[in-house]
Amino acid sequence: MAFLIMTMMAALRALDRHRLRSTLAMLGIVIGVASLIVMMSIGEGTQAAVQNQLATFGRNMIMILRGAYTSSGVRSGHGGVVSLTIADIQVLEGLPEVSKVGWQKWGARQVVHEKHNWYTNITGVTPSYLAIRDWRISSGHGLNQADEDSMAKVVLLGRTVVEALFDEGDELVGATVRLSNMPFTVIGTLAPKGFDAYGADQDDIILMPFSTAERKVIGTQFIGSISIGYLSTASPDHVDRVATEAQRILRERHKLRPDQEDDFAVNNNREVAKIQLATSESMRHLLLAVTSISLLVGGIGIMNVLLVSVTQRTREIGIRMAVGAKRRHIRLQFLLEAIVLSGVGGLLGIAVGIGGASIASKIAHWPTIISLPSILLAFGFSSLVGLIFGLYPADFASRLHPAEALRGD
Repeated sequence: MAFLIMTMMAALRALDRHRLRSTLAMLGIVIGVASLIVMMSIGEGTQAAVQNQLATFGRNMIMILRGAYTSSGVRSGHGGVVSLTIADIQVLEGLPEVSKVGWQKWGARQVVHEKHNWYTNITGVTPSYLAIRDWRISSGHGLNQADEDSMAKVVLLGRTVVEALFDEGDELVGATVRLSNMPFTVIGTLAPKGFDAYGADQDDIILMPFSTAERKVIGTQFIGSISIGYLSTASPDHVDRVATEAQRILRERHKLRPDQEDDFAVNNNREVAKIQLATSESMRHLLLAVTSISLLVGGIGIMNVLLVSVTQRTREIGIRMAVGAKRRHIRLQFLLEAIVLSGVGGLLGIAVGIGGASIASKIAHWPTIISLPSILLAFGFSSLVGLIFGLYPADFASRLHPAEALRGD
């Protein structure tokens, strides 16, 4: 241990004698570690943002949409044909993994409050809708079964609608808005969800009881038809199986032949999540590969500096060998110099990287997460680079012949 400490002190003194050269050698490591931390923090922040955005749809949720129709070779897209009913969704409630079911009918209408008006999405939903979508109430209270049974003229307002219709400081709960020339009482406001994965504003919405929307506001082609059905599973592990089983049951209910396409669509947000997370992960790996080049360049810089140091210190090496130093002692000293250079550069790079990630978050508004594993990985990588690129100069110094080294200048 004493020998190791003495060798470390000798390595530090050697580096201190050439501060500028040592600083320039560390610069590549500093830049590489800082870039690595910034890129990893942006990558982790992006993944977390994608997961949070997908969570706004509702956890463990499956959507069942109406089907499409084809006219003169042109497909209408999902929702073009009325092919889903309340009875379809209620049957799926019998699946053992399904914890909640719900359905909705939507349209667009002009809503008026005093001197303000706004054209927005009107959605009739069941009382279970908010729980399935994991949507919190910001003020007031949600819809209940009594509202549904009585076709109550009550609404919940999204944040965008609130900002369009009300002035700051206005009382929201209990206010009256007009839809289709009918007064509706605001019983609550929804917590903001922001934009979804497709870029739509989820807060530009008014919720009301499904029965009210069907009978009084939006209308229907026939009673009991729905726009979208919702299923919620008890565990995310059940989502794929429930989606497959729901598709099978609905095909049987709709009496579709094996050669016929589904007249509905079962959407699983987990598939969207997999695609987006895979894209984010691929981008993060690409960025890490690019930033790793900086560390390799820094390692080459350390190797060059140590090779120059060996040629300048051949006489010192010869004297140490002449007084009894073994090759392993010389090799260890130069290895420690390389590790110290990369280690100190790594520590400085960590500080620069944390600062860079914070600046990127505040100025560019990029989502960033600075995690301990990313810091440890960056520091470990920098130390490994120093060790690898220090092997050749250290071995070169240890193989010098004592007599030839003593003749060196």
